[in-house]
Amino acid sequence: MGPLEGVKVLEIAGIGPGPFAAMMLADMGAEVIRIDRANRVRDEAPAAPPKDPLSRGRKSLAVDLKNPDAVETVLRLVEQADALVEGFRPGVMERLGLGPDTCLARNPRLVFGRMTGWGQEGPMAQAAGHDINYISLAGVLDHIGRKDERPLPPLNLVGDFGGGGMLMAFGVACALVETARSGKGQVIDCAMVDGAAALMQMMYGMRAMGIWRDERGTNLLDTGAHFYDVYETKDGKHVSVGSIEPQFYAELIEKSGLAGEDLPAQNDMSQWPKMHERLTAVFQSRTRDEWCEIMEGSDVCFAPVLSMGEAPDHPHNRARGTFLDVNGAVQAAPAPRFSRTEPQLSLPAPHIGEHTRQVLTESGFEAAEIDRLVESGAVR
Repeated sequence: MGPLEGVKVLEIAGIGPGPFAAMMLADMGAEVIRIDRANRVRDEAPAAPPKDPLSRGRKSLAVDLKNPDAVETVLRLVEQADALVEGFRPGVMERLGLGPDTCLARNPRLVFGRMTGWGQEGPMAQAAGHDINYISLAGVLDHIGRKDERPLPPLNLVGDFGGGGMLMAFGVACALVETARSGKGQVIDCAMVDGAAALMQMMYGMRAMGIWRDERGTNLLDTGAHFYDVYETKDGKHVSVGSIEPQFYAELIEKSGLAGEDLPAQNDMSQWPKMHERLTAVFQSRTRDEWCEIMEGSDVCFAPVLSMGEAPDHPHNRARGTFLDVNGAVQAAPAPRFSRTEPQLSLPAPHIGEHTRQVLTESGFEAAEIDRLVESGAVR
């Protein structure tokens, strides 16, 4: 099931954003075959599936890409695939004999997705990097954090996953739509620095309009405003408030018990620091659960700040099935939701090489061919 049912994707195994993109495609019903490294196969795989949710929903074929027979094996799979996604530095796939020109010659309809941090070209293209570096160069990291404090890395959500993996999955889906019209494949250059910059689009717009300052922690959405911030509660936990609109701000003032006080105008920025102090004292007067009783479900735009251990048990998340327990591992359910083609988890995370024979058999390889590939070390 899922809107991508019938689509076949090859994933050249990597880390972070590549597996996340492949997971999203698999979640949406695509058949994803992960090309793993043969030297990572265990002689005896554990009985239970791995607990890595980024690997869910696909089959694993283990190959030695330094072996010419393995490269030819992958190219035969390319002939049957709709898309391929890889996350090597520019030029690596070409050196392996699996570059886009070679693959598109074997399958002119192939969508070839290339995931990198810096992109396929530019002065930084060959440099090593991680999420924190890509979002730094994109003008993102400098704006995350409080005033007079260092920038705060937002885990690796903005570069790797939002600006990387999710953008790649979107790119593959877009290219598949175009291929259905044109009959031609193409190459996707998905750079995390580009994706991170795209995620900042609204802030760049606000800056151009003169309503966003470069000084960190002084703006509407970066903890500068007292009505869009996180506050500590009496029990050392935290709550989030996002009362931007006037009617929501009025409800915040009412439910926080400040309605009778002589307060400055909501958007008087000169008074935001004092109002921060006032609300800090207010929220520290009750526990998180007590504030939930008062504000949760109202138009204050309020939510408790939950840990990964707490979030799956919240009544709203339970009602929607936002989280799943798969083989003892809590993970997010496939998203978004569809009215007809409902995504379902088809396969747990595979052990490396678990489906080597199955994938090759289903792809038309004869048993004797597979035996020869195993004996030569091309596949495991």
